[in-house]
Amino acid sequence: MGDEVSVLIVDDSALMRNLIGRMIEATPGLVIAEKAMNGIFALQKIPRVNPDVIILDLEMPEMNGIEFLKERKKQGITIPVVILSSIAARGAEITMEALALGASDFIQKPSGSVSEDIHTVRDTLVGMLLGYGGQYRRTQGKKLLSPLEYPKKEGIKDLPKMSGAPVPPEPAALPAQIRKPGKTEIIAIGISTGGPDALRTVFAKLDADLAVPILVVQHMPPGFTNEFAKSLDRICPLDVKEAEDGDAVKPGRILIAQGNKHLEVEKKALSSVVRLSGDPLVSGHRPSADVLFASVAMAYTNHALGVIMTGMGRDGAQQLGTIYKEGGMTLGQNEASAVVYGMPRVAYELGHVMEQVSLENMARRICDIARTPR
Repeated sequence: MGDEVSVLIVDDSALMRNLIGRMIEATPGLVIAEKAMNGIFALQKIPRVNPDVIILDLEMPEMNGIEFLKERKKQGITIPVVILSSIAARGAEITMEALALGASDFIQKPSGSVSEDIHTVRDTLVGMLLGYGGQYRRTQGKKLLSPLEYPKKEGIKDLPKMSGAPVPPEPAALPAQIRKPGKTEIIAIGISTGGPDALRTVFAKLDADLAVPILVVQHMPPGFTNEFAKSLDRICPLDVKEAEDGDAVKPGRILIAQGNKHLEVEKKALSSVVRLSGDPLVSGHRPSADVLFASVAMAYTNHALGVIMTGMGRDGAQQLGTIYKEGGMTLGQNEASAVVYGMPRVAYELGHVMEQVSLENMARRICDIARTPR
């Protein structure tokens, strides 16, 4: 199996095992460790094949995904798990339960081998597997190939864009600021692949008396963000809810963008509210972190803090610079702690990140900056 990221596929559907298997076989840097049709077989195979990442269906006979995650916890297995989630009404609720039990992330099941969403699913899933599997290999002290060393695979053009070009030794110079940073009145966070886990880490550690509102764009399908907000609310000392059009932006409240809706802020004389829209995709996404950052920069100028975290691609990287230019503060997650150092890398390369911070320290830095009188 060499130095590639090895994947254990756990699903009772032979069609789904084959479909996911083909995606893995076609991707440089990934290899199938083994396939299993339920949680019991998966647990039997783990010691033998020692995978770097597990893809897990939730609805399976004999031992379903939730039961598998409980047993995984009991046995102290730390191999990261990516959930294959169904679109069914209960899907979102069970998926959030899976995240609370230690799964790292989830992806919606493709609806069939010729479905229109297959390419999107493939790119997102491959990014997750390389990200989580690669991170796990590093923690285990196993060698990890760089993309340039991946064995060539027949008929494969290339990988989804995980990030920008290789990191230069120094970022671009920070652009000039129109004004000096003022007191922080709003915090905007843009995050994607690796986000569910990362936000749980950050939100659990926020100060209970943090008196600054937080707006979050996490790339997530519609139908999941409400349950996601509820699951974060259970572990966070502040109130967390899915944003609805017209919601007040107020201290001690965190609003999570709805799946498939852009999130912007509208500043009024006495208070600010959020606006949701179905405007076209920006930077390939809706909700888009670029849309949120641009809106916050315009409404709050030098009173905003922009934070860009783990994620594939470049959403948010450009407009984080607008927050900085307007006199706001900016943070980016560092490479070592990001599951996918894509969005924060591009922002760093553009010179839009004032300070790179580890996931472990992110909550502390956010609270400290928000408290600093300026």
